[in-house]
Order: sequence, then C-alpha cells, then structure tokens
Amino acid sequence: MQSSPIYIPTDSSYAELGSQCLSPKTDTSAQEPDEFENSVLDYTDRSYTSTRKKTHYGESASSPAEKLSKAQLLSEQYIKDNEFLRANKELIRCVALSRIVHGDGHWKLAQAFANLGHSYLIFRELPAQARQHAESAKNILLRGVDMSNSVEDKREILETLVTIYYTLGIAHLQQNNGKESYLSLQKVEKIVEELDELQETKSVMLKISEKDIAVALGMACLQQNKPSSARNYFEQAVNLVIASEGDSAPELIDLYRNLAKTEQLRKKHDKAIEYLLQAVSISHATYNKPSIESAETELLLAKAYAASGNSNYEEAAEKCFKESLGVYQTVLGPDDQLTLNACIEYSKWLIQIGNKKEAYSLLHEAMISDAEFSEIGADILSIMGSICLSDGNVVKGYKLLKKCLGIQTVVYGTQHTKSRETQKILDTLKKSGGIKE
Repeated sequence: MQSSPIYIPTDSSYAELGSQCLSPKTDTSAQEPDEFENSVLDYTDRSYTSTRKKTHYGESASSPAEKLSKAQLLSEQYIKDNEFLRANKELIRCVALSRIVHGDGHWKLAQAFANLGHSYLIFRELPAQARQHAESAKNILLRGVDMSNSVEDKREILETLVTIYYTLGIAHLQQNNGKESYLSLQKVEKIVEELDELQETKSVMLKISEKDIAVALGMACLQQNKPSSARNYFEQAVNLVIASEGDSAPELIDLYRNLAKTEQLRKKHDKAIEYLLQAVSISHATYNKPSIESAETELLLAKAYAASGNSNYEEAAEKCFKESLGVYQTVLGPDDQLTLNACIEYSKWLIQIGNKKEAYSLLHEAMISDAEFSEIGADILSIMGSICLSDGNVVKGYKLLKKCLGIQTVVYGTQHTKSRETQKILDTLKKSGGIKE
C-alpha cells in the first residue's frame, strides 16, 4: 500500500504546512507549576541520574524507554479504573520520558503532550491547561514530521492530530469561543476523513467518537447563533447513537434537548416540544422516579410549552411545571438552587397566563426558606416586587425591591445591570411620590 503524504493542519489551512518553527507555548496563567512543570522537570532529572534507585514501579535500573512503556500502560489502566488523577500524573511522566527517549522535536513527544492535554480536558475539566498542552503538541508537529513509509506511524500521527484539535475545540467551547472551537473541530473532521482512507478510522474512534465530534460541532454552532447548522450536527449525532445503541439510548436525552434548543431559536416551537417529549419518554424509562434528570427534562418541556404561547398547551405546561417542581422539592428540598429555579420558571408562566396571585403565593413560600440571601433570592424578590407594583400596591412593591437591591448590591455590586435597573425603579417610585422612608 502506497503511503500518501501527511498534511499538518494550521490555523489558516488544513492542507498547508506552516513553514516557521514554533516553540511550545508557555502561558503562565494556564500552567500548574506545582503539578506539571516541577513534576516533569524533576522526573526528567531523576530519570537521567537515578536509574539505579528503586522507582515507583517497584523495579530497579530500568531504562527510560521501559519506564515510558510502563507509564503508558499505567495511565490506560487508571483511566479504565476511573482513577483520573493518577492517570493524569502518569501522563505527565509520559511527557518527561518521551522527551528523554525521542527528543524535543519528535512526534512521539507531541503525542504525549496531546494525551496530557486531553486528560486535563476530559478528566480534570481544566480547559486552560488542556489548551496549553494541545498547543505544545501542535507546535512540535508544525516544525515538521520526519515521515517513514510506516502506515502505523502515519495512523498514530493522524490520531494525535485528532486528539490535538478535538482538545482545542472543546477547550475553546468551554471558554465560550465558538468560532475558534468550530475551526478546530472542522480540522478534526478532515483528519478523520484521511484516517478513513487509511481504513484506520476505527482505532481513533475508540477515544473520540464520531458522535462526540458531531455534538461538539453542534455546540460550537449554537455559540455562534447558527441554529440551523447546529441542528444538522445534532441530527447526525442522533442517527449515529440510534444506529449503534437503539432509539432508547440514554445518550439521546441530551441530544434531543439540544435539538429542541435549536428549534426554539428558529421559532419552531411545536418541533421543539416534539423533541422534548422524546427526551422525557427516554428519561422516564432510564431513571427511577423521582429523579433529578427526569425533573430537569420535564422543566424544559414545560418551558417549551410556555414559550409557544399556545393556549392549547396550558394544561400540559401546568402539569409539567408541577411535576418538575414536586420532584425537586422531594429529592433536593425546598432550599436547593434547582428547586428555587423551577419555582421561578413556574411563577413566570403563571404571570404569563394572568395568574399573578398564585405566582406571588408560590414565590412567597419559597422565600420562607434559608436561601433568601443569594442571587436567586434577589430574583424572587424582584418578581414579587413587580407583581405588587402591577397590582397597584406601590408601598409593598417598593419594600420588596429595596430588599432585593440590598442583596444585589452585595452579590453583584452597585454597577451591575441588575442592581442599576432595580435602583432606577426605586428612584422613579420615590420621585412619583407616595413613598416615605
């Protein structure tokens, strides 16, 4: 089999290899000197000078290559055992030992950095660190890759590129940079296509699946306010899950939720409701009642009914709001943030249909809890104050909004939008007369 050339994607073009030699980034704001820098440098020194000492692997006088192999095996085992912190430490050792065994410019070192970055992203949920190490891996490959005729080497380099750009894509996504995320994830798609030509797609998909890529691209499109493109990616992900796991797979719950979000942005409320009904059905079948997962999906369905503005959905909306709130109260208690949030959403809908009295009563009961002095407590007081003002009870409304402002000032500061808006209402009420402090 003839080996085709490898193209290393850059930020400007997938098919053009950057000519300049780039060194790994050293973003001091993203580094973890205690864990990463010191561990790597210290382990490198010990590998050179202390090979005769007993290592943590329980052996003596082993070569750096043997230590690297053992660290790789240990990291894989720790991941299987869900011991992610230990796995991360072994991947740090893999970087140090890869530098010793292969040298600073070898693609194997890039592979070690890529795996470490992916670990920080997926297992540690630290996108800044993940980006740093993925950029280090990319910069090594941008210096040029000494290619042999080995199909195995080419496969591993392409897999490394998938790991690099997927890590960068998700890290940007988590940092609300949808455009950069989308550009990186598009590169992943193209590299997977080249792997497919090598008939090696299956190997990389064990780590990062086609579904993962499709979902990430969908989320990146949502961040850029491109709901139609996002919908296409989420539909692709749904089809992949159904093909491999069936139409009742738990993974479909979040996918249907995301599809509903795209349809709501497109003002297709009936279609959004249809997707959420599917999500609710799978959620009820998957989780024992009562469950937070089911309550969350039920609340999204209730909000979708409310957003439609269709009076025919009022009964269904009320049923979903009550069921969701009831589960939150039972499982988490009345003071939990999720419970209070469900209470707020329910009250907003009650106000929407003209039932302000019931909405006020619901919110008043929620404020009896100990969760009053918080962001959500301020939101509840704000809504209660607005209800009073709309009913002509200016004095009571003023008192509630003044209490709300006190919390907002502590939580947000005086210059926050919410604080300034509340202050503006209070000033207007004082100028209109009838308020005595």
